[in-house]
Amino acid sequence: MSLPHAILTALLEKPSSGLELTRRFDMSIGYFWSATHQQIYRELGRLEQGGLIRVLPSDQPARGQKREYEVLPAGRAELTAWVGTEQDPRIQREPLFLRLRAAAVVGTDGLLAELRRHRELHTRQLAEYERIQERDFAAPDPPAAQRLRYLVLKAGIGLEGHWTAWLTEAIAELEGMERDKGAPG
Repeated sequence: MSLPHAILTALLEKPSSGLELTRRFDMSIGYFWSATHQQIYRELGRLEQGGLIRVLPSDQPARGQKREYEVLPAGRAELTAWVGTEQDPRIQREPLFLRLRAAAVVGTDGLLAELRRHRELHTRQLAEYERIQERDFAAPDPPAAQRLRYLVLKAGIGLEGHWTAWLTEAIAELEGMERDKGAPG
């Protein structure tokens, strides 16, 4: 996924200013595709120059005005084409996995605390996703667009649940290794 496509998606859901977009990224899209405020504003400029979005007309004076953007037909066509494009899964690049491999050759000093910290972070994220699920997806028979958004949330819940379970297993393994080290041989 690319940032331009994330922005086009967000703007098709609701025309927004750059500030509103950054807030929406912080509250939803940012859970699976993060971007800094500077990246979002830079990309808005590129999308506008490329004829994919435009600034909505306003009655207010141009100086100091909040610029609200909407997607043009070319932007919708770009996003539509991208949705159906073939793309291979990305290779997982997770520093924690590499750190575990390194610990196998240099020792596990400090690793247990870091695994516990990661588990706490994933546990909190899982709880946040579950709160969103309760708040936004409790209605029976939602429309198709809502069901697709829910699929994304369910993927996040599944991933965070998996991370939490895996980290619990990894922590137990390291705790066992530490007990074995301290046991008389």
